[in-house]
Amino acid sequence: MEVFNLPLETIYLYGLIGSGILTVLYVFFADVVHFDGPDFLNPVIILAFVTLFSASGYLFEKLSAFHYLLIVGISAIIALILVTFLNVFVLIPLSNVEESLVYKESDLRGRIGAVITAIPADGYGEVMIESISGRIAKPATSFDRVPIDNGTNVLVVDIKDGVLQVSSHQEIENYLL
Repeated sequence: MEVFNLPLETIYLYGLIGSGILTVLYVFFADVVHFDGPDFLNPVIILAFVTLFSASGYLFEKLSAFHYLLIVGISAIIALILVTFLNVFVLIPLSNVEESLVYKESDLRGRIGAVITAIPADGYGEVMIESISGRIAKPATSFDRVPIDNGTNVLVVDIKDGVLQVSSHQEIENYLL
């Protein structure tokens, strides 16, 4: 069969090439053209559907003698199943992933760390703060202007110019005894 004086396999091939090019462009420019709508209108899903539909339609037209309506139906079902798997097993889990390695310096206020390099009264030392995503070592000064020894637990009071201002931290149990 022919549409617009073009064989169907040529139309499928043009659709495959066009959707492939648009997919590559979308991968590069997805942050510029951010989509906030329903899942089924997501450009990734639409482009994947068109690509898979065109690819299977082209292969069936080229390699089989099925009627063109049967080829359209089979191609649509194949594309729908594969795009559903893509959405359920790849896109939805990726959208729920958090950036757990990222932190802001203001998030460190109130955290407890351990001194790994002694902090003199009027100088710099280093503090290690443990978190779920790993350890953070930051330069520190004494907030109270008193020296703090290695291994002492400290409380981050403030942060100025990337340097933690810490104070010696003792747990409440020590005061009760």
